[in-house]
Amino acid sequence: MNSPRALTIRIAFLLLPIAISLAIGAVLVIAVGRDPLEVVDALWKGAFKDTRKIGGVVNFWIPLTLVSIGLVVTFRAGLWNIGVEGQMMMGALFASWGAQYILLDESLSPLLHVMLIALAALGGMFWGGVVGLLKIRLGVNEIFGGVALNALVNVISIYLISGPWQPRIGGSAQGTEPFPTPALLPEFSSRFPTNIFMIALVIAAFVIVMVMLNATRWGLNLKAVGKNMRSALLLGVATERASLSAFLVCGALAGIAGSYRVLFTFDNLRPLASGGIGFLGLLVVLLLSIRLLWVPLIAFAFAAILTGSTRLQIALQLDSSLAGVLQGLLVLFVILFHGVQEVFFPGTLGDEDESSAPHPKPLPNGSVSTRPHKEGGA
Repeated sequence: MNSPRALTIRIAFLLLPIAISLAIGAVLVIAVGRDPLEVVDALWKGAFKDTRKIGGVVNFWIPLTLVSIGLVVTFRAGLWNIGVEGQMMMGALFASWGAQYILLDESLSPLLHVMLIALAALGGMFWGGVVGLLKIRLGVNEIFGGVALNALVNVISIYLISGPWQPRIGGSAQGTEPFPTPALLPEFSSRFPTNIFMIALVIAAFVIVMVMLNATRWGLNLKAVGKNMRSALLLGVATERASLSAFLVCGALAGIAGSYRVLFTFDNLRPLASGGIGFLGLLVVLLLSIRLLWVPLIAFAFAAILTGSTRLQIALQLDSSLAGVLQGLLVLFVILFHGVQEVFFPGTLGDEDESSAPHPKPLPNGSVSTRPHKEGGA
């Protein structure tokens, strides 16, 4: 439905959650004796006061956008890739191994950077592929498989940091030694401390995935699988292959995001180096109802809020977790209003707003299963 009434309803259901979230946030700020406008001013200055602050926002935006783009792919296929956090960490581990053991001259650092990013993509693909194979071959729900693999990769990283990769002096589980300079991604400048190559890579990933989802047979297959797996199978779609490819693409992008954390943000490998960015990416995608077009903008807004929130404690003696409260309220009300819209105004939902959650298949005894059909089976 594209009538003026439908458009008005869609705009209202987009703006109302934002307005209510901001109103509740303002009440919380007033309750602790502060002016909401002071909070807004502190957040703004913390994120955009100068080019260095903007660079900090961009440094958070890069991995968050990569992860969110990947999650759009898995959500399009009806898959809840909760394991994206672990895929980031596995990419970070692969990149960290390369940074320590692939030693090239500083003049060859651009080649080394490409190699390390490729290694990170392979690491993320590997971990995403494990989640996919567990679901496809063994019927393990991707949520449970993803959570288990998240925990496993964190244990592996702690073992490596406190064992084989521990610093030669003062070894602990806090982090490895700083990586060699040729392996580290360079800053654009001291005034704008971010990496231009990774910004370009994010833009390229966004354009490529946008084209693949909307202008290729692969994207059409993912959409078919996400909407109704049984119908897709009857139409000749290789459902297993489509599901696994979604995990691999998302894993590759998450792995690259993980490499940025260890090769630029920290300059070494640390426990939980992903910093919860994978889970934040889930919130970004849910907030957008899997619309890829708005991912970079919303991810930038989240990055600005989180980066700017560090100033709250310094300037106003307010805990920086206030930004997390605001984000949580926003996501909660967006999901709530989306449910209301889906129930009472279903005709106003766009095509991409329709649910892409995994659809169960009927079994002969009348029960259901969410396990994907094997290719070629009925």
